[in-house]
Amino acid sequence: MAEDTETIAVANVSDGPGGDGADDPGAPVDLPVVDILTGRGFITGKSGSGKSNTASVMIESLLDKSFPVLIVDTDGEYYGLKEQFELLHAGADEECDIVVSPEHAEKIAALALEENVPIILDVSGYLDDDEAQELLTEVAKSLFAKEKKLKKPFLLLVEECHEYLPEGGGMTEAGQMLIKIGKRGRKHGLGIVGISQRPADVKKDFITQCDWLVWHRLTWDNDTKVVGRILGSSYADAVEGLGDGEAFLATDWSGSLRRVQFHKKRTFDAGATPGLEDFERPELKSIDGDLVSELETISDSQARRESEIADLRRELDEKDAAIRELERELEEARDLSRMADRFAQAMFRTANAPYRGVGNEVDADTAAVGGSDDSQTGTSTLDEYGDADASGDAVSEAATSDTGTADGPGATETDADAEAAVTAAAAEAYPGHDTEAADAETSADVAPERAHRATDNLTGRADVIDRLRGVVASLPDAAQRMLAFYREVDACDPVDAHVAAGEVGDTRLAYSQNRLLRRAGFVEHVGRGRYAYALPGLVREEFADRLEAGELRAVAAAVEAEFAPGDGDTVAAGARREADTQAAAPPGREPAPGANSEPTGAEAGSE
Repeated sequence: MAEDTETIAVANVSDGPGGDGADDPGAPVDLPVVDILTGRGFITGKSGSGKSNTASVMIESLLDKSFPVLIVDTDGEYYGLKEQFELLHAGADEECDIVVSPEHAEKIAALALEENVPIILDVSGYLDDDEAQELLTEVAKSLFAKEKKLKKPFLLLVEECHEYLPEGGGMTEAGQMLIKIGKRGRKHGLGIVGISQRPADVKKDFITQCDWLVWHRLTWDNDTKVVGRILGSSYADAVEGLGDGEAFLATDWSGSLRRVQFHKKRTFDAGATPGLEDFERPELKSIDGDLVSELETISDSQARRESEIADLRRELDEKDAAIRELERELEEARDLSRMADRFAQAMFRTANAPYRGVGNEVDADTAAVGGSDDSQTGTSTLDEYGDADASGDAVSEAATSDTGTADGPGATETDADAEAAVTAAAAEAYPGHDTEAADAETSADVAPERAHRATDNLTGRADVIDRLRGVVASLPDAAQRMLAFYREVDACDPVDAHVAAGEVGDTRLAYSQNRLLRRAGFVEHVGRGRYAYALPGLVREEFADRLEAGELRAVAAAVEAEFAPGDGDTVAAGARREADTQAAAPPGREPAPGANSEPTGAEAGSE
């Protein structure tokens, strides 16, 4: 092949200490093209010593002979080559010919190797270093993979290579790929040149594998020590006195170490330090529009894909939000269902409470007929409970309806129907539950002993307190706090009570909690969307309005201790003690001192 013997002239032999070349000062220095394209090189020197100029001179000489290269530009200083040559300037800035991303890597490698397009891969514009690293990684992988088949001499030049090949460790995937090219790329025709101003920071495994090295001026002690270890101690001193553009050139193919002066680059020096003179950017050659359009096609496809992904993510977020809302509503429905079940069970216990005149008569009659056989009573109770379960479902279904109840804005007569359904279901499931039946049992037509037994059940206040406290305990915390607020202000709007309970004041949440209180009979609708505290009235109904005012207050206070313990503990304890004392007193006898001394209904009748 012709390139096996072709050379490029890049420098002249320099006069001065150092160097063992046989040529006289001023003699041209020619480098074999094939060794530059396929070999491993390293160019170093402190800032301003001429290392970037040397790299540009070599690139200009290769482009003159139509050998393509790919330059990884970390500082945006190589675009000046476009003053004389057609190169594809790809990167992240708008001034580049095309903005590229890792998705363009395979196409970039194909243009460079298959279509002989020189490329400047400008990574200086990427604000995210990870994106720049990924782009270089993918391009290097694509070059290596294609060169395994093509085996075409090609040079990859990497500026600031210490960023990818650090001596101290922490090498990225991009650095690992460059090391792989340095070790195995030559057999495929892929060469690499690393450029750095700090040789002490570059991985020594890379430097020692290079078959040609250029050492420009270095002054820092750590860097000169590297020169001493690789070239010898005499060069460690001499490298500090090199002039601009001067360097020690060591090449394996000639086995020589020469002090040379590199030529000045012909194209615009974009990396030169700005001076006070006016800056004029030269006219740059543009690349073939067809090549750019191929890359733009990839950019358009990527943009569409990213847009589709963004749309899908947005839809997913909306669906996730909808799922969370449905889960919240489902949990709220479960809470309401559990509350309805507890309420139905409380109603069942109310229907069988002794002061209603139902349970004790069964026990007494059973004892009179056949002793203490519990089988009949148990069967009857279980049958009633089975009916109560079915009716409880009806109660729950009617009570949990959100449409047209008195518990929210826009209430209609449907609420009255729902309340009627609750009352009817309870009356059917629990005989003796309704107030009229209770009143009838205590009328004058009832036998005296029956009446005595019913009124004597007033001493069972502790059972009533425990049951009502159990209903309170089954309420959510927010509902209990709302009930405490109703007790304090007597009547208010449910949203105000919800806010006073420390909640958000959401209308739907407020009325859902208020609905639980209304079902339990703890509050009642008083018109214009306001609800009033109804626990004392509930207690009065529980005892068929046969409690004295003091007794009524004691029982109500005992129940209130469940949700307002700061106010009711002492009163509740007294009420419990009084209730227990009266429960222990035999019928017809005076209770112990401290107990309620009012005569029962039966006693009043006998008098």
